[in-house]
Amino acid sequence: MNQRVGDLAANAAAILEWRARAAAQGAELVMVPELQLTGYPPEDLVLKPDFVRRTMEAAERLVDATADGGPALLFGSIHAEAGSNYNVFILAEGGKLVGRTLKRELPNYGTFDEKRVFAAGPLPTPFSFKDVRIGVPICEDIWLESVCAGLAKAGADLLLVPNASPYELDKDEMRQKLARARAVETGLPLAYLNRVGGQDELAFDGSSFVVNDDGEIAVQLPDWEESMALTDWLRTPNGWRCEPGECARLSAYPEDIYRAMMMGLSDYVGRNGFPGVILGLSGGIDSALSAAVAVDALGADKVRCVMLPSKYTSDESLEDAAECARLLGVRHDVMPIVPGVEALDRMLPGFDGLAAENIQSRIRMVLLMALSNKHGPMLLTTGNKSEMSVGYATLYGDMAGGYSVLKDAYKTTCFALSRWRNEHRPQGARGPKVAVMPQRVIDKPPTAELRPNQKDEDSLPPYAMLDRILEALVEQELSVSEAAAATGADPALIADIEKKLLRAEYKRRQAPPGVKIGSRNFGRDRRYPITNAFHTS
Repeated sequence: MNQRVGDLAANAAAILEWRARAAAQGAELVMVPELQLTGYPPEDLVLKPDFVRRTMEAAERLVDATADGGPALLFGSIHAEAGSNYNVFILAEGGKLVGRTLKRELPNYGTFDEKRVFAAGPLPTPFSFKDVRIGVPICEDIWLESVCAGLAKAGADLLLVPNASPYELDKDEMRQKLARARAVETGLPLAYLNRVGGQDELAFDGSSFVVNDDGEIAVQLPDWEESMALTDWLRTPNGWRCEPGECARLSAYPEDIYRAMMMGLSDYVGRNGFPGVILGLSGGIDSALSAAVAVDALGADKVRCVMLPSKYTSDESLEDAAECARLLGVRHDVMPIVPGVEALDRMLPGFDGLAAENIQSRIRMVLLMALSNKHGPMLLTTGNKSEMSVGYATLYGDMAGGYSVLKDAYKTTCFALSRWRNEHRPQGARGPKVAVMPQRVIDKPPTAELRPNQKDEDSLPPYAMLDRILEALVEQELSVSEAAAATGADPALIADIEKKLLRAEYKRRQAPPGVKIGSRNFGRDRRYPITNAFHTS
């Protein structure tokens, strides 16, 4: 299921709606994801006593709702006791609270900081449902051996695992490997249920599954969409076993990244009340890809593209931007920035070089934000992770906006996504079946076109090399010498890239949120001090 953080009434109504659908299919027990009632992550809402009080009241009403004779309900909520708040999973049946499990292992790394708002519960014990002993380890509880081992020792017959596990590259494989290991170790079948949807910088892919005690997948739900599966269980001489059921195909690379971007943007725009998005369409690959994701996520009628040419903008860029807009079926306006640049030249005589280049970028931002303020669409930023890493972006210029789908995507990833999208249409996309941008946009050398004959590689190494260096420095946290050994690049080049990376931290702190893709996105995962004198060697 999807969730909306803080919307207790809507989340509760959705739980009951899906329970009714499950009841119509003959379900005896209905399970929904971790913290389904509050939405995940609730962050510092948990520190607000009124939020916790109202959450517990809503949980009581959900328990009461099971008095209708329908299936039992397992749902996630918050429980407050003795001055502490707990991440809880509740079993309700016949209008009564039958069982309750408090999350034991609280993740406190990367995107997670649950120890900030929750207290750790005791080692959980199973509870009984129709003569079956059910263990409920909550999300992080299965990442360490102790909780599942303890539940097995306490007599659990099977494990039902509610999760709010955000997407990142290869995460579905990691989850399945872990779940298989726990099933084999404990000798118990395990149902791994994950939420779906976008929440600020996080995208949750679902990808729920059931694994039997031999490590074989019995049921696989789809990714990136709400889904319900009715599972059948048999008691065998060796214990409980899930019968084979639905076996959905999961999105492969780079489709999984593209769908994460779609979901993150769709839920961010819709749930924050924006009527759509507006973006600057330059004729380059980043803005073309951003526009394609926006159309696929929101529909062409909710996307407005504006070409903002300067005296350095080539005819090729004008043509490519117009063709992108035509292929996507979006509104396309052309607003030259030359009059604004000339006015500022008169106001700021003698400004040249980088300062003059940045003025062009900032004039574009002023025009786009004016259109956003006047008509309501959110400004979509189009910069990628490679540029943001080394500060190859203008603060209060092309960095300005409300959201960025490319924030965690390196330039080489943007190329891969663009090639893939020109040949495939992802599930649920609202855009054209194929060809979202001219091939020339993908093939031509990237350029900001802020001075004559400018190319990105005038200031940066080739993106294939730059991205390998950045992955070593950012994702792997390698030193300069270690990165040189890993990439084969010149240590002096890597040292220069690291210097740029650290100096651009103050810019990134002021950048808009964007979809997390990798293991170390800027903002939620990688949190470096702005004032920082340490350099590796």
